[in-house]
Amino acid sequence: MGIGKKAAHKAEEIKGRTKKTVGAATGNRSMEAEGRAEQMKGDAKQAGAKAKDVFKH
Repeated sequence: MGIGKKAAHKAEEIKGRTKKTVGAATGNRSMEAEGRAEQMKGDAKQAGAKAKDVFKH
């Protein structure tokens, strides 16, 4: 997996974490839930990429 995709997955996870934090701070439950979902999606993509790398080598 290329460095660009790995960076994009990490960026998605960070974006989600930020949304979740802002949503919690402002009391916006919808934004908090959306951020949590994005963070989990980014984490899952990173885990998948790591698994691919393990079997690749």
